[in-house]
Amino acid sequence: LALRKGRNEAGERLIEASDLRNILTALEGKPVIVDGAPVKVEASAPMRAMTLLALNAGFGNTDVSTLPRSAVNLDTGWIVFPRPKTGIARRVPLWPETIEAMRKALAERPTPLDPEDADLCFITSRGTRYVRMQKSKTTEERYVTINALSRRFEGVLKALKLDTRKGVNFYTLRHCFETHGGECGDQVAVDAIMGHSDGSMAAVYRERISDDRLRAVVNTVRNWLFTSADAK
Repeated sequence: LALRKGRNEAGERLIEASDLRNILTALEGKPVIVDGAPVKVEASAPMRAMTLLALNAGFGNTDVSTLPRSAVNLDTGWIVFPRPKTGIARRVPLWPETIEAMRKALAERPTPLDPEDADLCFITSRGTRYVRMQKSKTTEERYVTINALSRRFEGVLKALKLDTRKGVNFYTLRHCFETHGGECGDQVAVDAIMGHSDGSMAAVYRERISDDRLRAVVNTVRNWLFTSADAK
């Protein structure tokens, strides 16, 4: 009850389509008008690609930071990648915008410092994972999470003055996908893309979900993002 009350008081964890379009524009290094004045942030092909993946596929921070190139087929436009948190299999059709952004990000991907990261799609300019565990410098036998993805995204939110609500961050994009993808009316397909665990008997017997149903989900989100009423 206390958790539900706190969530209600905090309000919706969503970012409006027009604000998301501004974020994508800013990550191309183009100026965005904020309170009547142009604002620019540093262009970043990987950040833009990861943002589109979060919106297109409902991916969270760990999803994008651990996404292997072997799971992505940009020629067919599909990702086949189990969710790291649950191990649930996922197949996701990609938008043309996501494919283009990923091609650009992969073309300029730095060489990883750790050979184990050689197959990852996204590597920071320092050669590390965007989200990683590191030994604490102050406490022995303790590890801390280094999340360069969150820090960079929060910097963009702050620059565009979209950081005014508590709890709005990169993971909010996963909330956007779930919320607007559900408008297609096929929650089973939404859950399949999100990698949600389903303990129902129907899930036990369900062996596959058609490509058309999966496309319907991601196209519903795409239509909301790029052609919603606030675009006019």
